[in-house]
Amino acid sequence: MSIHSALRLSHRPARGFAVIGVLWGSFAAQVPVFKAGLGVDDTLFGLIFLGTSLGLVTTIWLAPLFDRILGRSAMPVASMLVASAFLMPGLVMHPALFMGVMMALGLTSGLLDVVINARVSELEAANNRSLMNANHGMFSLAYAISAMLTGLAREVGLPPVAVFACLWLVIAVLASGMRLTPAPIDEAERAAQGAFPWRVVLICGGIVLIAFFVEATVEAWSALHIERTLGGRAAEGAFGPAVLGLTMAFGRFSGQVISGRFSETSVIVIGSGLASIGALIAAAAPGPAIAYLGFGTMGLGISVVGPMGLALVGRLVRPGRRTAAVARAAVIGFVGFMAAPAVMGLMSGAFGLRMAFVAVAMLALIGPGLALAIRAQAQFPSKSAGISRL
Repeated sequence: MSIHSALRLSHRPARGFAVIGVLWGSFAAQVPVFKAGLGVDDTLFGLIFLGTSLGLVTTIWLAPLFDRILGRSAMPVASMLVASAFLMPGLVMHPALFMGVMMALGLTSGLLDVVINARVSELEAANNRSLMNANHGMFSLAYAISAMLTGLAREVGLPPVAVFACLWLVIAVLASGMRLTPAPIDEAERAAQGAFPWRVVLICGGIVLIAFFVEATVEAWSALHIERTLGGRAAEGAFGPAVLGLTMAFGRFSGQVISGRFSETSVIVIGSGLASIGALIAAAAPGPAIAYLGFGTMGLGISVVGPMGLALVGRLVRPGRRTAAVARAAVIGFVGFMAAPAVMGLMSGAFGLRMAFVAVAMLALIGPGLALAIRAQAQFPSKSAGISRL
């Protein structure tokens, strides 16, 4: 299916992916500013980022309720909540308070992430088409553009609160066109479907978690690696996460085109291998240019792994369980996204950023094992729901 057709079918949730990309791309480009303002070392800075994971955990229970209550307004309301939360990092420069801010970012980002992934999964089922890669590609493209523009804003001395205030206005425009009625759920049918498919959710969620973890290590620490380890300037540092976003956008949009031609297992194995090689290149880089090559290789490889994991969940569970299953897998994956900065901070504090990226390379290789585990779980129909054979 073409990228244009996929985005036309799912243009409303695609705006939500763009919202998350715009905000986290800008945040990643300003990580050196936040760290300098807090005046903490790598270990404590990483621990502060655990606040996002704590906020995210609550969405496991809160997001389904939020979605049911708000219905067609869930996406625009969640978008404005997360945009408002991102106004706070530039105003708070005390470590304890900043951790509270990170909890708010994790909670609001998690709400939006769960809702938009659920809507895309519903649209996939309704239209018998693969849509996840195109939508996640919108996140990556928005992330890259936002990171580059924020780097330029840093060069001219624009403070974080001013940057996020401008983004709030952009998101208000995007949110105005995001109302979408969720697919109806037959409660009697869902009750007759037996136990919740936790095994499928946990395995696929694990694939998504690793993919998002690898992605987030570059988003949160690439700018610091370039500026501190390799001696780059602010704009050069911001270009690190921008390279990741651009290559991930390319990989995901390409994945949308080839998603009906290759098996999910093959894509996950090849993508994870590329991400591992990229992390090793970034770890050994003597300067920013080679680091960009490493980050780009990581982005190209890991780009399609997370969307494939989420698409698998939506395809492998029954309709009455689909929204809840995708929501839980998305939350599991988002835990990796939020925990990565903290884990990288601990690794960097103990062994340095180069060794931290080596550890990421090793972690990326767990994904193929989980893909083989889900293939062993059951036999899946060929080309089901517009998604390739496992």
